[in-house]
Amino acid sequence: MKKILLLFTCLAIFSISQAQTQDKKWNFGLQGGLTQYNGDLGNDFYKTDMAAYGVGGISLSRYITSHFDLSLSVMKGTVGFSRYPDHFRGEFTSALINFRFNIVAARYSVRPYIFVGAGAMLFDKNIEISSKKVDYVAPSFGAGANFRLTPTLMLNIQETFMYSSADNRDGVVKSENDMYLLHTVGLSFNFGKKHDADNDGVNDRSDKCANTPPGVAVDKSGCAMDKDNDGVADYMDVCPDVAGTEELRGCPDADGDGISDKDDRCPNIIGSLALMGCPDADGDGVADLDDNCPDTKAGYNVNAVGCPLDKDNDGIVDEEDRCPDVAGPASLVGCPDTDGDGVVDLDDLCPEIIGTLTNQGCPEIPKEVEVKITQIASKLFFELNSDVLEVASLEQLNELVKILKEYPTANLQIDGYTDSQGTDEYNQMLSQKRTESVKTYLMGKGIMESRLTTTGHGENNPIADNSTSAGRAKNRRVEFKTSYRY
Repeated sequence: MKKILLLFTCLAIFSISQAQTQDKKWNFGLQGGLTQYNGDLGNDFYKTDMAAYGVGGISLSRYITSHFDLSLSVMKGTVGFSRYPDHFRGEFTSALINFRFNIVAARYSVRPYIFVGAGAMLFDKNIEISSKKVDYVAPSFGAGANFRLTPTLMLNIQETFMYSSADNRDGVVKSENDMYLLHTVGLSFNFGKKHDADNDGVNDRSDKCANTPPGVAVDKSGCAMDKDNDGVADYMDVCPDVAGTEELRGCPDADGDGISDKDDRCPNIIGSLALMGCPDADGDGVADLDDNCPDTKAGYNVNAVGCPLDKDNDGIVDEEDRCPDVAGPASLVGCPDTDGDGVVDLDDLCPEIIGTLTNQGCPEIPKEVEVKITQIASKLFFELNSDVLEVASLEQLNELVKILKEYPTANLQIDGYTDSQGTDEYNQMLSQKRTESVKTYLMGKGIMESRLTTTGHGENNPIADNSTSAGRAKNRRVEFKTSYRY
């Protein structure tokens, strides 16, 4: 008996130290207890005034379904009866195979069960009673309960009834076969290879998510943890502590603008992705949250705080400023007027000389000067049928050069005419060449070509009668016109 108790203690310690789980399908147990007898000599079942006989043994069980197990138990002990004048005592070893029905599922800490089975009892040879060593047990049945102490270790209490096929083990053969009752208590633990394809600690049988990535924390069903219950596993959830949407990787979006609250500068107002979830009422590209000018007109360029640009700081926004790069008064729409003549420099052909609006900012040529220019034109003469200026004409052109230099922004239109003698083509060519001669001379005196324009009109626009020599002389002429057009 001491050897049995020592073995029982060692196995119990071993079972506690193992990292077994309830998912493992094999179970090994150690039991010890007392036996009682019921037969022709009397009934000791559940009597406390009779001699007690010890029993101990081992069991091996195999999981079948969530409620059924198949168990093999081997017990060794003593059965007997001692009530004057009748008595007997015998040593036995029993082997039973039982089908066990667990009344509740494995998740419960206390699991009551019932069982039924059959087996055999091997007795020590006793010539005085029976030379037969083996009695069959059919049936064996009973009930018990397992109490889970740790995930792998269980305390077992069991009552086993064994109905013997023999009637002479007690030395008396009458009407009742011998029966035995075992009161046992013990420890058992689960073992065996667990099938866990994804190595998440949950066996494949119970794993509802069999392909969990390595290292991911899982729940009892083998699925990745989802603390906020938003349907996005914690290992993929950017916001694991607050429920969100799958589209935003588990983060919430209070205003429904498609930007998660953690990235949304305006989480309670619908906005755009470009502005990190904030609205832009005036559409200037600056969020209302940062916009100091929330009513900017559409299309206006703005600065960092949403106000229209005013590069020259003249108080007029660039889109309304005719001269956005240089400061000017509001009365001139943001353009300067250097000479103060009321014509902005942008439009002023003479920006540094006071002029008139009609002359685009340039001063008017005095009437007497215009008359003098006309007189100069009337005193220009060319050699007969030629574009060569006569010498006397050069002195007149020198006077014209002085006037043009005095009014450097004035342009000069040179028009040439002929009389009606000769062909139209010849007269047209001759009149153009004569105007070019005047232009060439003026350029030679320092007048820029861009200020001079020439046009030959041939015999058109006569100012006198071409039928007389005096009239034809008047029609052979050059005319000058001044302007301030670029």
